[in-house]
Amino acid sequence: METVEIPGPLGRRPRRMRAARVRQFAAAWIFVEEAVRRLLDFSAALAALLALSPLMLLRAIYARAKTGRAFDRTAAVGRFRTPFALLSFATAAPGRSLAVLINVVKGDMSFAGPRPLTPQEALAVPLDGQVRFWIRPGIVSAYWLRKGIGVAYESEHDLDRQFYYGQSLRADLGLMARAIPGSVLRNSAAAEAAPILSFFGIDITNTSMNEAVEWIISRAQAGSRSQLCFVNPDCLNIAYTNSDYRQVLMESERVLPDGIGIHLGGRMKGTPMLENVNGTDLFPQLCARAAAEEIPLFLLGAQPSVAAAAAAAMQLKYLQLPIAGAHDGFFAAADTPAVIHQINSSGAKILLVAMGAPRQDLWLAAHRAELWPPVLIGVGGLFDFYSGNIPRAPMWLREIGLEWVWRLTQEPGRMWRRYLIGNPLFLYRVWKEVRDQPE
Repeated sequence: METVEIPGPLGRRPRRMRAARVRQFAAAWIFVEEAVRRLLDFSAALAALLALSPLMLLRAIYARAKTGRAFDRTAAVGRFRTPFALLSFATAAPGRSLAVLINVVKGDMSFAGPRPLTPQEALAVPLDGQVRFWIRPGIVSAYWLRKGIGVAYESEHDLDRQFYYGQSLRADLGLMARAIPGSVLRNSAAAEAAPILSFFGIDITNTSMNEAVEWIISRAQAGSRSQLCFVNPDCLNIAYTNSDYRQVLMESERVLPDGIGIHLGGRMKGTPMLENVNGTDLFPQLCARAAAEEIPLFLLGAQPSVAAAAAAAMQLKYLQLPIAGAHDGFFAAADTPAVIHQINSSGAKILLVAMGAPRQDLWLAAHRAELWPPVLIGVGGLFDFYSGNIPRAPMWLREIGLEWVWRLTQEPGRMWRRYLIGNPLFLYRVWKEVRDQPE
């Protein structure tokens, strides 16, 4: 008879249980959790419908008066590929999406789950994404939350699959709780993303993570001499008063946006940030592409041994990643020629420099003519994260734009001025720039 070992209380032997009983217990637990989830969905949606019934009645009357019908019905695919009509109030007036509560009460949808797909979209779901059809679609999904704040670097199908395998009542409640600040921070659907975000005369490329990685790889392969900078509100505050740094940013081939402050600044200007293309999230994707294309990297900067540790960690993850060399950022000015010689003789195509802004960008600009790698990138404190020196904020904090709070708690003595004074100062300067623009 097949048996499995069940851990017992501390200090006691584990007890053995028949595998069939374990499977029965697991199935029963899943059934109970699903029943509780459905009961909570039904109760919350029904309570919301009752509370909002006067408003919804007025909304339905208005829609019928304008269009002759109260609801619009969109064909959608639900759990187990069951078709259903996704409801919304007719006309584009406010409150249009409130009708989806009816779908939740009926059991077509849940509050948390993958986005409901049209029949055409459902046919295009890849084989490894089919698990999304084993659960009800939701009003709020992880992809919706991350997309709204510009951190949806993975595909919708990948995030839906992760949601399925990690689904629990606690996870659902957490997602719904994060949806509250997420809905406030997300870009308006009506706002149009411009190709350039401009702050204080500095043009920032408003692009996706995938496109940014492809741009770096293509430049490295073609040998196109390029300097790339990442900027957050602290960088732009420095550039506001530091003319040398501002000039370097203005003359770089590309400047990319980093952080919630740029996201909010873009909203203030009516040009939302497409994605938060920060160096920390870009680095592993760049390493994956560099490994595939056999493009060697050189890591320069941070404390002694940190760059080498970051390089070793990435080579463990991407076995074919060519690291041409690594060197710390604490060297005397007199040693600069020797460091540059080491970089040039390594054969690196991409040089990543972690000295902090603006020092790293000024150093690259000053020695650009001497450096042979075609692509030069300033990456701030990136090596500290990937060497394991500093832990990254958990994704749930990044989803609601609070990674800066995590960094503040880690290094309050160094970061308080940047975040508690610098961020409001940046937003004030953006507001002032918007106010002073001619009509």
